[in-house]
Amino acid sequence: MTTCDLVVPCRDEAAALPGVLALVPEGIRVVVVDNGSSDGTAEVARSLGARVVHEPTPGYGAAVHAGVEAADAEFVGVMDGDASMDPREILPLLEEVRSGVATMAVGRRRPTQRGVWPWHARAGNALVLAWLRRRTGLGVHDIAPMRVCRRQDLLDLGVVDRRFGYPVELLARAQQAGWTITEHDIRYSPRAEGTRSKVSGSVSGTVRAARDFARVLP
Repeated sequence: MTTCDLVVPCRDEAAALPGVLALVPEGIRVVVVDNGSSDGTAEVARSLGARVVHEPTPGYGAAVHAGVEAADAEFVGVMDGDASMDPREILPLLEEVRSGVATMAVGRRRPTQRGVWPWHARAGNALVLAWLRRRTGLGVHDIAPMRVCRRQDLLDLGVVDRRFGYPVELLARAQQAGWTITEHDIRYSPRAEGTRSKVSGSVSGTVRAARDFARVLP
């Protein structure tokens, strides 16, 4: 029985998906959102038993929103498909939401080795969170790279950003709506070989993401 749909936004993650999907716990159904891949991501995901949704509009938020709309379980989780995170770590987050302890449970990345999280990405993350703490009182320490909440709660929140600002707007809106947000440490590992981050993989990618973050900050 499916208890949670796990939305995995992907662009050119074919090399990572076999390892990621092999670790998905029983009872969790994967919805892979192909966001304009050119490496056969959709075909690989489908061959591994995932449901595949195509979202032609480029952008992290566009992909996540398409996956959430396509999901139909009561609970929905989101994580990247690059093998940097372990889908088994979604379970304690799911349990906190299901038990009523949290409206949304989120992950806090803990690098497993040096160099996994480049300095420019960490600096941008810290600046955004400092701003959110000052403006909203939000006390989390990462921008929710892995998260779980009820699907309808998320849709009702009305997040509108469709680029990299999506998780920042999500956190800000959740805080303003009075959600109870809990945070858990999750392992943050090197990406799978053959994949490249659209954000932390370069300074320019981090700058583009920072611009998206700034646009949605309250």
